[in-house]
Amino acid sequence: MNATILAKTAYANPGQPTRTLRGTEYEIFARVTHRLKQAAGLEKSNFPALVRALYDNRRLWTTLAVDVALPDNELPDTLRARIFYLNQFTQAHSGKVLKGEATVDVLIDINTAIMRGLRREGGAE
Repeated sequence: MNATILAKTAYANPGQPTRTLRGTEYEIFARVTHRLKQAAGLEKSNFPALVRALYDNRRLWTTLAVDVALPDNELPDTLRARIFYLNQFTQAHSGKVLKGEATVDVLIDINTAIMRGLRREGGAE
């Protein structure tokens, strides 16, 4: 793509609402959770899809853990600790899923709960 096409694409829909940070977080969780749900149904027939979905979910939670570990993070300490713990749980549980010792259901439940919180606490626009 050349610069002109990129510029036209960037300004093509000025009426579209600007996403908030919370809305962007919600959208990322929604995409990753959707892939987890799809992969859960194909666990045995499409293992690579499951691996990719788990990788994306792990990457999301690692990013969150790094963010809450930063000294300038403004979230309350208790919430930061909970998010960090959820990352640790997600990493460990994902390993169990890959070994065939667990299902992705609890990971989907955790992400869905986070999405509900993001939607409730200020709207995901």
